[in-house]
Amino acid sequence: MQPLLRKLRIQIDWTLLLVLAAIVAVGMINLYSASRTAIPGMFTHQLYMVILGFSAFIVVSTIDARVYQQYGYVIYAVGNIVLLAVLFIGKTVKGSTRWIGVGPIQIQPSELMKIVVAIALAKYLHNDPMPEGRTLRHMAAPFGLVALPMGLILLQPDLGTGMLILLMFFSVMLFTKLKLRSLFTLVLTGVIILPLTWAFLLQGYQKRRILAFLDPASDPTGAGWHSRQSIYAVGSGQVLGKGYMQGTQHMFNFLPEHWTDFPFSVWAEEWGFVGSMVLLGLYLFLIIWAIHLASQAKDRFGAVLCIAIGSFFFWHVVINIGMVTGIMPVVGVTLPLFSYGGSSILTFMLGAGLLMSVGSRRFWA
Repeated sequence: MQPLLRKLRIQIDWTLLLVLAAIVAVGMINLYSASRTAIPGMFTHQLYMVILGFSAFIVVSTIDARVYQQYGYVIYAVGNIVLLAVLFIGKTVKGSTRWIGVGPIQIQPSELMKIVVAIALAKYLHNDPMPEGRTLRHMAAPFGLVALPMGLILLQPDLGTGMLILLMFFSVMLFTKLKLRSLFTLVLTGVIILPLTWAFLLQGYQKRRILAFLDPASDPTGAGWHSRQSIYAVGSGQVLGKGYMQGTQHMFNFLPEHWTDFPFSVWAEEWGFVGSMVLLGLYLFLIIWAIHLASQAKDRFGAVLCIAIGSFFFWHVVINIGMVTGIMPVVGVTLPLFSYGGSSILTFMLGAGLLMSVGSRRFWA
Protein backbone atom coordinates (compact mmCIF):
# COMPACT_ATOMS: atom_id res chain seq x y z
CA MET A 1 0.00 0.00 0.00
CA GLN A 2 2.78 2.47 0.88
CA PRO A 3 4.62 2.12 -2.48
CA LEU A 4 1.28 2.65 -4.26
CA LEU A 5 0.55 5.82 -2.28
CA ARG A 6 4.06 7.14 -2.94
CA LYS A 7 3.56 6.54 -6.66
CA LEU A 8 0.22 8.35 -6.54
CA ARG A 9 1.79 11.37 -4.84
CA ILE A 10 4.56 11.53 -7.44
CA GLN A 11 2.15 11.36 -10.38
CA ILE A 12 -0.04 14.17 -9.07
CA ASP A 13 1.38 17.54 -10.02
CA TRP A 14 0.73 19.24 -6.70
CA THR A 15 2.15 22.53 -7.95
CA LEU A 16 -0.35 22.69 -10.79
CA LEU A 17 -3.21 21.53 -8.58
CA LEU A 18 -2.50 24.11 -5.86
CA VAL A 19 -2.24 27.07 -8.22
CA LEU A 20 -5.50 26.04 -9.92
CA ALA A 21 -7.22 25.72 -6.56
CA ALA A 22 -5.91 29.14 -5.51
CA ILE A 23 -7.23 30.87 -8.65
CA VAL A 24 -10.61 29.15 -8.38
CA ALA A 25 -10.85 30.02 -4.66
CA VAL A 26 -10.21 33.74 -5.16
CA GLY A 27 -12.57 33.66 -8.14
CA MET A 28 -15.37 32.28 -5.98
CA ILE A 29 -14.63 34.82 -3.26
CA ASN A 30 -14.83 37.57 -5.86
CA LEU A 31 -18.02 36.19 -7.42
CA TYR A 32 -19.75 36.11 -4.03
CA SER A 33 -19.21 39.86 -3.77
CA ALA A 34 -19.96 40.60 -7.42
CA SER A 35 -23.13 38.48 -7.59
CA ARG A 36 -24.96 40.31 -4.79
CA THR A 37 -26.56 42.60 -7.37
CA ALA A 38 -26.77 39.94 -10.08
CA ILE A 39 -29.21 37.14 -10.85
CA PRO A 40 -30.15 35.13 -7.70
CA GLY A 41 -28.48 31.73 -7.49
CA MET A 42 -25.48 32.72 -9.61
CA PHE A 43 -22.93 31.85 -6.93
CA THR A 44 -24.53 28.44 -6.28
CA HIS A 45 -24.63 27.65 -9.99
CA GLN A 46 -20.96 28.55 -10.35
CA LEU A 47 -20.10 26.36 -7.37
CA TYR A 48 -21.78 23.40 -9.07
CA MET A 49 -19.84 24.12 -12.27
CA VAL A 50 -16.57 24.30 -10.33
CA ILE A 51 -17.30 20.86 -8.86
CA LEU A 52 -18.11 19.56 -12.36
CA GLY A 53 -14.95 21.20 -13.69
CA PHE A 54 -12.71 19.62 -11.07
CA SER A 55 -14.36 16.25 -11.76
CA ALA A 56 -13.57 16.66 -15.47
CA PHE A 57 -10.03 17.71 -14.55
CA ILE A 58 -9.52 14.50 -12.55
CA VAL A 59 -10.90 12.29 -15.33
CA VAL A 60 -8.85 13.94 -18.09
CA SER A 61 -5.64 13.99 -16.04
CA THR A 62 -5.80 10.27 -15.27
CA ILE A 63 -5.92 9.29 -18.96
CA ASP A 64 -2.55 8.72 -20.62
CA ALA A 65 -1.77 11.63 -22.96
CA ARG A 66 -1.03 9.08 -25.70
CA VAL A 67 -4.76 8.32 -25.83
CA TYR A 68 -5.49 11.94 -26.82
CA GLN A 69 -2.77 11.68 -29.43
CA GLN A 70 -4.22 8.47 -30.86
CA TYR A 71 -7.78 9.82 -31.10
CA GLY A 72 -6.89 13.47 -31.78
CA TYR A 73 -8.52 13.65 -35.21
CA VAL A 74 -11.62 11.79 -34.01
CA ILE A 75 -12.04 14.33 -31.21
CA TYR A 76 -11.51 17.10 -33.77
CA ALA A 77 -14.17 15.69 -36.12
CA VAL A 78 -16.73 15.33 -33.33
CA GLY A 79 -16.02 18.89 -32.19
CA ASN A 80 -16.68 20.30 -35.66
CA ILE A 81 -19.90 18.29 -35.99
CA VAL A 82 -21.13 19.77 -32.71
CA LEU A 83 -20.19 23.28 -33.88
CA LEU A 84 -22.17 22.71 -37.07
CA ALA A 85 -25.14 21.47 -35.02
CA VAL A 86 -25.10 24.68 -32.98
CA LEU A 87 -25.98 26.68 -36.10
CA PHE A 88 -29.19 24.63 -36.50
CA ILE A 89 -30.35 23.71 -33.00
CA GLY A 90 -28.43 26.14 -30.79
CA LYS A 91 -29.97 28.67 -28.45
CA THR A 92 -29.84 32.30 -29.59
CA VAL A 93 -29.03 34.96 -27.00
CA LYS A 94 -28.52 38.65 -27.88
CA GLY A 95 -28.22 37.84 -31.58
CA SER A 96 -25.62 35.06 -31.20
CA THR A 97 -26.31 31.34 -31.53
CA ARG A 98 -23.64 29.73 -29.35
CA TRP A 99 -25.28 27.47 -26.77
CA ILE A 100 -26.67 23.94 -26.71
CA GLY A 101 -28.77 22.64 -23.83
CA VAL A 102 -27.48 19.49 -22.10
CA GLY A 103 -30.18 18.76 -19.55
CA PRO A 104 -30.34 21.75 -17.19
CA ILE A 105 -26.91 23.00 -18.34
CA GLN A 106 -26.22 25.32 -21.27
CA ILE A 107 -22.90 24.41 -22.94
CA GLN A 108 -21.00 26.69 -25.33
CA PRO A 109 -19.25 24.32 -27.76
CA SER A 110 -17.05 27.10 -29.19
CA GLU A 111 -15.35 27.36 -25.78
CA LEU A 112 -14.62 23.64 -25.66
CA MET A 113 -13.38 23.79 -29.26
CA LYS A 114 -10.28 25.65 -28.06
CA ILE A 115 -9.15 22.47 -26.32
CA VAL A 116 -10.11 20.31 -29.30
CA VAL A 117 -8.05 22.47 -31.69
CA ALA A 118 -5.08 22.30 -29.30
CA ILE A 119 -5.21 18.49 -29.36
CA ALA A 120 -5.54 18.38 -33.18
CA LEU A 121 -2.60 20.77 -33.65
CA ALA A 122 -0.45 18.78 -31.24
CA LYS A 123 -1.22 15.55 -33.11
CA TYR A 124 -0.41 17.05 -36.51
CA LEU A 125 2.87 18.61 -35.36
CA HIS A 126 3.85 15.39 -33.60
CA ASN A 127 3.48 13.51 -36.88
CA ASP A 128 5.20 16.27 -38.87
CA PRO A 129 8.14 17.39 -36.67
CA MET A 130 9.95 19.52 -39.30
CA PRO A 131 13.50 19.78 -37.89
CA GLU A 132 14.14 22.94 -39.92
CA GLY A 133 12.23 26.22 -39.67
CA ARG A 134 8.66 26.28 -41.01
CA THR A 135 7.70 28.43 -43.96
CA LEU A 136 4.23 29.59 -45.01
CA ARG A 137 3.90 26.50 -47.20
CA HIS A 138 4.45 24.25 -44.18
CA MET A 139 1.81 26.17 -42.23
CA ALA A 140 -0.97 25.51 -44.74
CA ALA A 141 -2.09 22.14 -43.36
CA PRO A 142 -2.09 23.08 -39.63
CA PHE A 143 -3.83 26.35 -40.51
CA GLY A 144 -6.51 24.30 -42.27
CA LEU A 145 -7.14 22.50 -38.97
CA VAL A 146 -7.74 25.89 -37.37
CA ALA A 147 -9.64 27.53 -40.25
CA LEU A 148 -12.56 25.07 -40.30
CA PRO A 149 -13.69 25.50 -36.67
CA MET A 150 -12.86 29.22 -36.85
CA GLY A 151 -15.22 29.61 -39.79
CA LEU A 152 -18.03 27.80 -37.96
CA ILE A 153 -17.44 29.89 -34.84
CA LEU A 154 -17.48 33.17 -36.79
CA LEU A 155 -20.86 32.18 -38.25
CA GLN A 156 -22.40 32.10 -34.75
CA PRO A 157 -21.04 34.91 -34.59
CA ASP A 158 -18.31 34.73 -31.93
CA LEU A 159 -15.36 36.85 -33.05
CA GLY A 160 -13.65 36.75 -29.63
CA THR A 161 -13.35 32.96 -29.54
CA GLY A 162 -12.28 32.81 -33.19
CA MET A 163 -9.56 35.38 -32.48
CA LEU A 164 -8.31 33.42 -29.46
CA ILE A 165 -8.03 30.20 -31.47
CA LEU A 166 -6.04 32.08 -34.12
CA LEU A 167 -3.72 33.57 -31.47
CA MET A 168 -3.19 30.11 -29.98
CA PHE A 169 -2.30 28.79 -33.44
CA PHE A 170 0.33 31.50 -34.02
CA SER A 171 1.75 30.97 -30.52
CA VAL A 172 2.22 27.27 -31.23
CA MET A 173 3.81 28.02 -34.60
CA LEU A 174 6.32 30.37 -32.98
CA PHE A 175 7.38 27.64 -30.58
CA THR A 176 7.77 25.14 -33.43
CA LYS A 177 10.50 26.98 -35.38
CA LEU A 178 8.52 29.36 -37.57
CA LYS A 179 10.95 31.31 -39.75
CA LEU A 180 11.14 35.04 -39.00
CA ARG A 181 10.56 35.86 -42.68
CA SER A 182 7.33 33.87 -42.58
CA LEU A 183 6.27 35.61 -39.38
CA PHE A 184 6.93 39.02 -40.94
CA THR A 185 4.87 38.05 -44.00
CA LEU A 186 1.98 36.95 -41.81
CA VAL A 187 2.02 40.18 -39.81
CA LEU A 188 2.11 42.24 -43.01
CA THR A 189 -0.78 40.20 -44.45
CA GLY A 190 -2.76 40.77 -41.26
CA VAL A 191 -2.28 44.52 -41.54
CA ILE A 192 -3.35 44.47 -45.19
CA ILE A 193 -6.59 42.57 -44.51
CA LEU A 194 -7.62 44.75 -41.56
CA PRO A 195 -9.88 46.91 -43.78
CA LEU A 196 -11.62 43.76 -45.04
CA THR A 197 -12.11 42.58 -41.47
CA TRP A 198 -13.65 45.93 -40.56
CA ALA A 199 -15.94 45.89 -43.58
CA PHE A 200 -17.16 42.30 -43.58
CA LEU A 201 -16.48 40.55 -40.25
CA LEU A 202 -17.16 43.09 -37.51
CA GLN A 203 -20.69 43.66 -36.30
CA GLY A 204 -22.00 47.17 -35.69
CA TYR A 205 -21.61 46.99 -31.91
CA GLN A 206 -18.02 45.72 -32.32
CA LYS A 207 -17.14 48.69 -34.54
CA ARG A 208 -18.65 51.07 -31.98
CA ARG A 209 -16.55 49.51 -29.22
CA ILE A 210 -13.34 49.94 -31.23
CA LEU A 211 -14.21 53.56 -32.06
CA ALA A 212 -14.97 54.20 -28.39
CA PHE A 213 -11.60 52.65 -27.47
CA LEU A 214 -9.79 54.96 -29.91
CA ASP A 215 -11.77 57.99 -28.69
CA PRO A 216 -13.26 57.32 -25.22
CA ALA A 217 -15.02 60.69 -25.15
CA SER A 218 -16.93 59.98 -28.37
CA ASP A 219 -19.66 57.90 -26.70
CA PRO A 220 -19.17 57.94 -22.90
CA THR A 221 -22.69 56.74 -22.08
CA GLY A 222 -22.94 54.19 -24.90
CA ALA A 223 -20.18 52.03 -26.36
CA GLY A 224 -17.58 53.64 -24.07
CA TRP A 225 -19.55 53.10 -20.86
CA HIS A 226 -18.18 49.66 -19.98
CA SER A 227 -14.55 50.65 -20.40
CA ARG A 228 -14.86 53.97 -18.50
CA GLN A 229 -16.63 52.41 -15.53
CA SER A 230 -14.12 49.58 -15.42
CA ILE A 231 -11.20 52.02 -15.39
CA TYR A 232 -12.87 53.96 -12.56
CA ALA A 233 -13.29 50.73 -10.57
CA VAL A 234 -9.68 49.60 -11.04
CA GLY A 235 -8.27 53.03 -10.25
CA SER A 236 -10.43 53.60 -7.18
CA GLY A 237 -8.97 50.49 -5.52
CA GLN A 238 -5.61 52.29 -5.17
CA VAL A 239 -2.99 50.30 -3.22
CA LEU A 240 -4.94 48.14 -0.76
CA GLY A 241 -8.49 48.42 -2.08
CA LYS A 242 -11.75 49.50 -0.51
CA GLY A 243 -12.23 46.22 1.32
CA TYR A 244 -14.10 43.02 0.63
CA MET A 245 -17.71 43.60 -0.46
CA GLN A 246 -17.16 47.36 -0.26
CA GLY A 247 -16.81 48.06 -3.99
CA THR A 248 -19.23 50.74 -5.15
CA GLN A 249 -18.92 50.48 -8.94
CA HIS A 250 -20.49 47.04 -9.07
CA MET A 251 -22.63 47.40 -5.94
CA PHE A 252 -24.60 50.23 -7.58
CA ASN A 253 -24.47 48.59 -11.03
CA PHE A 254 -22.33 51.25 -12.68
CA LEU A 255 -20.16 48.44 -14.00
CA PRO A 256 -22.08 46.15 -16.41
CA GLU A 257 -21.38 42.41 -16.68
CA HIS A 258 -19.06 42.58 -13.66
CA TRP A 259 -19.40 38.86 -12.97
CA THR A 260 -18.44 37.68 -16.50
CA ASP A 261 -16.35 40.11 -18.56
CA PHE A 262 -15.26 42.47 -15.78
CA PRO A 263 -14.60 40.42 -12.60
CA PHE A 264 -11.05 41.77 -12.41
CA SER A 265 -12.49 45.28 -12.02
CA VAL A 266 -14.41 44.10 -8.96
CA TRP A 267 -11.30 42.42 -7.55
CA ALA A 268 -9.07 45.46 -8.18
CA GLU A 269 -11.56 47.84 -6.58
CA GLU A 270 -11.90 45.75 -3.42
CA TRP A 271 -8.32 44.45 -3.08
CA GLY A 272 -6.33 47.19 -4.76
CA PHE A 273 -2.96 47.03 -6.50
CA VAL A 274 -1.57 44.47 -4.05
CA GLY A 275 -4.45 42.04 -4.56
CA SER A 276 -4.28 42.53 -8.32
CA MET A 277 -0.57 41.65 -8.35
CA VAL A 278 -1.26 38.50 -6.32
CA LEU A 279 -3.87 37.34 -8.83
CA LEU A 280 -1.69 38.18 -11.85
CA GLY A 281 1.23 36.41 -10.13
CA LEU A 282 -0.86 33.23 -9.90
CA TYR A 283 -1.63 33.40 -13.62
CA LEU A 284 2.00 34.08 -14.48
CA PHE A 285 3.11 31.08 -12.43
CA LEU A 286 0.52 28.85 -14.14
CA ILE A 287 1.66 29.90 -17.62
CA ILE A 288 5.34 29.42 -16.76
CA TRP A 289 4.52 26.01 -15.31
CA ALA A 290 2.81 25.01 -18.57
CA ILE A 291 6.02 25.93 -20.44
CA HIS A 292 8.02 23.95 -17.88
CA LEU A 293 5.84 20.90 -18.46
CA ALA A 294 6.35 21.33 -22.21
CA SER A 295 10.11 21.26 -21.70
CA GLN A 296 9.80 18.05 -19.65
CA ALA A 297 7.36 16.28 -21.99
CA LYS A 298 8.36 12.86 -23.31
CA ASP A 299 7.26 13.53 -26.88
CA ARG A 300 6.42 16.33 -29.29
CA PHE A 301 2.69 15.83 -28.84
CA GLY A 302 2.91 16.55 -25.13
CA ALA A 303 5.21 19.53 -25.64
CA VAL A 304 2.99 21.18 -28.27
CA LEU A 305 -0.14 20.48 -26.24
CA CYS A 306 1.34 22.19 -23.16
CA ILE A 307 2.39 25.20 -25.23
CA ALA A 308 -1.10 25.42 -26.77
CA ILE A 309 -2.83 25.23 -23.38
CA GLY A 310 -0.37 27.68 -21.85
CA SER A 311 -0.91 30.17 -24.69
CA PHE A 312 -4.65 29.69 -24.30
CA PHE A 313 -4.42 30.83 -20.66
CA PHE A 314 -1.96 33.61 -21.57
CA TRP A 315 -4.08 35.25 -24.25
CA HIS A 316 -7.25 35.09 -22.17
CA VAL A 317 -5.50 36.88 -19.31
CA VAL A 318 -3.80 39.48 -21.54
CA ILE A 319 -6.96 40.35 -23.47
CA ASN A 320 -9.28 40.42 -20.46
CA ILE A 321 -6.92 42.53 -18.33
CA GLY A 322 -6.22 44.79 -21.31
CA MET A 323 -9.95 45.21 -21.83
CA VAL A 324 -10.80 46.10 -18.23
CA THR A 325 -7.87 48.53 -17.90
CA GLY A 326 -8.71 50.38 -21.11
CA ILE A 327 -5.66 49.44 -23.18
CA MET A 328 -7.68 47.14 -25.49
CA PRO A 329 -11.21 47.34 -26.93
CA VAL A 330 -13.99 45.61 -25.01
CA VAL A 331 -14.49 42.03 -26.23
CA GLY A 332 -16.26 39.06 -24.72
CA VAL A 333 -13.21 37.25 -23.35
CA THR A 334 -13.38 35.69 -19.89
CA LEU A 335 -10.71 35.66 -17.20
CA PRO A 336 -9.59 32.02 -16.71
CA LEU A 337 -11.20 30.21 -13.75
CA PHE A 338 -12.30 33.61 -12.42
CA SER A 339 -15.21 34.77 -14.59
CA TYR A 340 -18.72 33.45 -14.13
CA GLY A 341 -19.70 30.88 -16.76
CA GLY A 342 -19.98 27.12 -16.77
CA SER A 343 -18.51 26.52 -20.23
CA SER A 344 -15.54 28.73 -19.42
CA ILE A 345 -14.79 26.93 -16.15
CA LEU A 346 -15.17 23.53 -17.79
CA THR A 347 -12.90 24.46 -20.70
CA PHE A 348 -10.07 25.74 -18.52
CA MET A 349 -10.29 22.74 -16.19
CA LEU A 350 -10.13 20.37 -19.18
CA GLY A 351 -7.06 22.24 -20.38
CA ALA A 352 -5.46 21.96 -16.95
CA GLY A 353 -6.29 18.26 -16.92
CA LEU A 354 -4.37 17.84 -20.17
CA LEU A 355 -1.39 19.62 -18.60
CA MET A 356 -1.56 17.19 -15.68
CA SER A 357 -1.82 14.22 -18.04
CA VAL A 358 1.29 15.28 -19.98
CA GLY A 359 3.18 16.03 -16.78
CA SER A 360 2.31 12.64 -15.29
CA ARG A 361 3.96 10.81 -18.20
CA ARG A 362 7.34 11.97 -16.89
CA PHE A 363 7.04 9.22 -14.28
CA TRP A 364 5.59 6.50 -16.50
CA ALA A 365 7.50 3.86 -18.42
